[in-house]
Amino acid sequence: MRNFENRIAVITGGGTGMGREIARQLAAEGCHIAICDLSEEEMARTRALCEAESPDATRVATCVADVSDEAQLQAFRDVVCRELETDCVHLVFNNAGIGGADSLINDDRETWERTFDICWKGVYLGTRTFLPMLLASDEGHLVNTSSVNGFWASLGPQTPHTSYSAAKFAVKGFTEALVNDFRLNAPHVKVSVVMPGHIGTSIALNSSNILGRSPKDLTDEQVEEVRQRIEQAGIPLGDVTADQIRVGLQQRIDQFQEQAPMTAAQAATVILDGVREERWRILVGADAEVLDRMVRDAPEEAYETSFMERLLGETNWVLGN
Repeated sequence: MRNFENRIAVITGGGTGMGREIARQLAAEGCHIAICDLSEEEMARTRALCEAESPDATRVATCVADVSDEAQLQAFRDVVCRELETDCVHLVFNNAGIGGADSLINDDRETWERTFDICWKGVYLGTRTFLPMLLASDEGHLVNTSSVNGFWASLGPQTPHTSYSAAKFAVKGFTEALVNDFRLNAPHVKVSVVMPGHIGTSIALNSSNILGRSPKDLTDEQVEEVRQRIEQAGIPLGDVTADQIRVGLQQRIDQFQEQAPMTAAQAATVILDGVREERWRILVGADAEVLDRMVRDAPEEAYETSFMERLLGETNWVLGN
């Protein structure tokens, strides 16, 4: 599918970040867009960007939906059918995701499973919900967003990263398994797994808001938990106050987006180029390429301090990816 004009694309998590940029770039090529997100306000901004850049005939549909809830995704599908007047779609980007709930031991189960469900069930249920419409098209492409944490379950040896990594490994394995399934049973539909490195998006901010962990709203008890984790990682905080920790956490969230080596727009271009080329495996970012090579070259070392030191020497990797 080298031409997206007059095609119909479904994008989850289309309110911000890579989802917004994928929508904007597709709309600029004359593709009709349907996005879902938890934020109606952010989707309105995405819609405005798409309509500003797209030909007059391009249509944009939006729906507030939690991708971990099948009924809400089905309601989104109904919006797509009704507002875009279609019984088929050509592109499905299961892009929505959040980070957080790093420890199976220290994080509460509800938060851990909330992260896992959005990052994994959102992809699985998104595929289940829209697959009949993909199959009904003359040609289709399913694009599932994993992460470098789908082949490296870590942020470094001092930081647990279990929920997000487990979900992203599941997305990677699921998508790879679909390569042959589609080839045998639906050869007109292609599939790709996207594995971004550090991309300048608002995922850190969105995640903290969704999980009720916005720095400014953390209780003193929650801040004390943060303090203990930071000090366990070998960073003494001494007399640093709770408010200073809140400020520091917010600064880290801001820096994640502002200091990323690749913008969301650049990432979206890489992803769409990969779709045009029908690549089933799309690495996004130089850091993703370096990390992929390093894990393959030395898998037994991947979770050791020496590996992290070599990674930092080759990239400007930022913890918290």
